[in-house]
Amino acid sequence: MTGSTGQVGFELQRQLCLLGTVLAPTRRELDLADADAVAQWLETHQPDVIVNAAAYTAVDKAEDEPELARRLNAELPAQLARYCAERGPWLVHYSSDYVYPGSGDAPWQEQDATGPLSVYGRTKLAGDEAVQASGCRHLIFRTSWVYSARGHNFLKTMLRLGHEREALNVVDDQIGAPTPARLIAQVTALALHASLVTPHASPLTSEALTPHPALAGTYHLAPRGETSWCGFAREIFRQAAAAGVPLATTPERVAAIPTADYPTPATRPLNSRLAVDKLEETLGVRFPDWRTGLALTLQEVMDRG
Repeated sequence: MTGSTGQVGFELQRQLCLLGTVLAPTRRELDLADADAVAQWLETHQPDVIVNAAAYTAVDKAEDEPELARRLNAELPAQLARYCAERGPWLVHYSSDYVYPGSGDAPWQEQDATGPLSVYGRTKLAGDEAVQASGCRHLIFRTSWVYSARGHNFLKTMLRLGHEREALNVVDDQIGAPTPARLIAQVTALALHASLVTPHASPLTSEALTPHPALAGTYHLAPRGETSWCGFAREIFRQAAAAGVPLATTPERVAAIPTADYPTPATRPLNSRLAVDKLEETLGVRFPDWRTGLALTLQEVMDRG
């Protein structure tokens, strides 16, 4: 598994250990920007499954570092996909709502035309296309607005600012579904179990690796419901107040502003809604509302102090 120190990577290590031994090299142990180092690591360890949770996610910084963004978001998954196509392992890869043009107000379907607006979006799409074209058995999960109790993310930023300021201005015309990293990891484990493990076989042994070809493909992975960044912020402060967290900011003091009033180097999609029916039907589950995931993650933040 790549990206072990990230938000999704941390949660994946907790979930995937139920399926087998998880090899999760850190950045010091494996430089993902070095294609030769990656090739050597794969040859040495010969994994049964590759879960690629690594990515260049600094959306604005990618505008100034397109080469590094392309290496991590496009070339790395392409390299992993070639290995899987040649050797047979499954590849799990994570993608983004940023591959879509952000127009309209209908949720994006997996088969909809793409049209990324930024370097980050274009490199993520290139990674998707490389995996899809490789011929390897793969699961691509496109998700949105990822956050967790760890790392740098919108939830943690709002809680910090909520202590420091009495009022905030937050964008209200970008719409999507905030996705907890824990949900991504849980669904990944469920999908891998359904894809790889046959009844009465030990997980990830040769006799267990009888793939279910109908499960391979590209899916959207996000909670049910939708909100804006402003709506997300207000719900964070509402739930925090209900839990007794002392904050200077209240939901009523979060003012809605348009994207035009908060310019950034990279263009953001206004419509990040993702239809999740395909993945729900494939796995036989129904994803919770985004507010439920927020409550669980906020509780974890509070438990950690």
